[in-house]
Amino acid sequence: MKVLITEKKGQLGKDLMKSAPKGIELFPFGRDELDITSETAISEQLNEIQPEYIINTAAFTAVDKAEKETEQAIAVNSTGAGNLALAAREHSAKFLQVSTDFVFDGNQTTPYLPDAPINPLSIYGKTKANGEILVRKHFAAGSIILRTSWVYSTTGRNFVKTMLNFMRERQEIKVVIDQVGSPTWSKNLALTIWAMVTNNVHVGIYHWSDAGVASWYDFAVAIYEEATTLGLLSNPVKISPIPTAQFQTPAKRPAYSVLDSSQTNKIWGVLQEHWRTALRKMLIEQK
Repeated sequence: MKVLITEKKGQLGKDLMKSAPKGIELFPFGRDELDITSETAISEQLNEIQPEYIINTAAFTAVDKAEKETEQAIAVNSTGAGNLALAAREHSAKFLQVSTDFVFDGNQTTPYLPDAPINPLSIYGKTKANGEILVRKHFAAGSIILRTSWVYSTTGRNFVKTMLNFMRERQEIKVVIDQVGSPTWSKNLALTIWAMVTNNVHVGIYHWSDAGVASWYDFAVAIYEEATTLGLLSNPVKISPIPTAQFQTPAKRPAYSVLDSSQTNKIWGVLQEHWRTALRKMLIEQK
């Protein structure tokens, strides 16, 4: 099966490339090689490659930066996703769009089901939500929208690597305690995507994250404890919990964005690993 990946340099793209099953012929691109905001650029590549599946890992993910660079966020997260879905339909390819928990407002207190109403709070969340709408509009019959949350890996910029750097440099860090979600190791997310691609039995909107729930503060404490045990950190660090009100950012974030992944578990038979177990494995790889 020929599979085109739209962004190979991000953490998910790299893990998809590392974990591709046998029988998959990969065609991974970087943003400098495939401009998803250009219908012409997409069409040229699809005409040449004739992929059977397209996985859209390309995204403008700088949440706070998107508040100022709105046009670029719209171009990549909304227009780009719609372009790809339309092109996939025209070239008879299946399509998987990676989306985010930030399409929700965080007002729930129980895990969000895939059919829960969306109400994004930030430009980033709004552009990803609009991307979902365009995907469904152009190619609902052949597309999967997969929402995930709090993704991290050994590569790229993410919360785990940021915390490790802070913990090596500082004696105290302050981390928000009243935003709750599910940390997700990119490697586990990649394996789930491959299960979907190779067993393409359903279309629609689905959720996937690692199991369990944490605040950003809980996550930071776990990073410190696991990294210290593994010898990645040696200096004592005080981790202090603070409310969101004391850590103002340009973009508003959902207070609760836990995703219900039970449908994905049931349909594709993929089992969730607890986020702390996944974190430990990731840090072992990092070491």
